[in-house]
Amino acid sequence: MSLVLYIYYKVMIVRTKDPLTQDYLNSKSKVFLGSFIFFFGINQYMFYETRLSLFIGILFLALGIFQTKEGWKAAKHYRNEFQKHQASVQS
Repeated sequence: MSLVLYIYYKVMIVRTKDPLTQDYLNSKSKVFLGSFIFFFGINQYMFYETRLSLFIGILFLALGIFQTKEGWKAAKHYRNEFQKHQASVQS
C-alpha cells in the first residue's frame, strides 16, 4: 500500500505545475517511501531470519524511520504553506 501511494504522489508531482504543490506532494511521497522501506526491512528479516538479514533489516529500519521523519516534518511545513496559498488563490 505504501509503495502504491508513493508512486501515486510521484505521478501527481509530474502532473502539477505549481512548485509549492510539487514540494508538498514530494514531502508526502517521502513519508510513504520511508514507510515502505521500514516495512520492507521487517519483511526481509521475517522471511530469511539470518544474521545478515538482521543487519540489513536494521539498516532498512533506520533509513525508513529517517525518511519518514524528514518527510513528515517537510509535509507539516508545506501543508501550512499550501493552505495559505490555497486561501489566497480562492480569494
